[in-house]
Order: sequence, then structure tokens, then C-alpha cells
Amino acid sequence: MRFMVIVKATPETENGQMPTTEELAAMGNYNEELVKAGVMLAGDGLYPSSKGARVRFDDKGSTSVVDGPFTESKELIAGFWIWELPTLQDAVEWLKKAPFQSGEVEIRQVHGDEAFGDALTPELKAQEDRLREQISAQTGQ
Repeated sequence: MRFMVIVKATPETENGQMPTTEELAAMGNYNEELVKAGVMLAGDGLYPSSKGARVRFDDKGSTSVVDGPFTESKELIAGFWIWELPTLQDAVEWLKKAPFQSGEVEIRQVHGDEAFGDALTPELKAQEDRLREQISAQTGQ
């Protein structure tokens, strides 16, 4: 199963405060453990919401854009990982080893094709597979 591990923003991350050398080293060592164990598929930190935008869609087909920053930092994301593990409990156990001093991290399972049931026709599945192959070729992964 794949899981998205979502690191929630804090007032510090929203103010653009970057980690210290020691924090970067600890996280680098943790990421190295994840990679060696075959758990980590991807991961990155995000700039504060002041450098982002939200696009809203309404039921009339209109869109609107709201530029950051966004006021509720507890609802924002500061970084993420994509992990591959057998169970949610395995993801929780790995996350307990993370070198965080404070904050909140959310784990959500990434659903696969099976979640779409009959709505995912063979044609749509073929399209999805083709796009994944293109992405893989573009990124070299």
C-alpha cells in the first residue's frame, strides 16, 4: 500500500523559517533509513503558503484564484513523503521514529485502481498506465 505522509505547517514554517543544520542532518539520516528499507518513494518540503495560490471551482463552471498567504496554518501542509508499506500500522511505526520535536503529521492511504470500481473502464486504465509510463520516462524513475 502507498501512503502519503503529510507534515502539517506551523507558524514557523509559514514564516519561512528553515530548519537548522542539525535538524536537516537528523531528517537526512531518517530519510536515508526510509530509502534503505525500501519505504520512501518520494518526499519534499513546501514553501510557505505566501508563495502559493488556491484555485476554487464552483458548480457553474467558474474558477477563482486566491493568492496566499492563507490564515489557518494548522490546515496547511509544509511537506510530504510517499511511502510504500504493507499496512497503516507499519507507516505509523515508521513515523514514530521521525526526528520531529513538535507538530502534527497525518498519514493517508493512496488508493489504487481498485478504489474506482467499474468507473475505471479498460480504456481509462490504459490511459492511466500510459501516463504513468510517460512520467517514469520523463523523471527517470
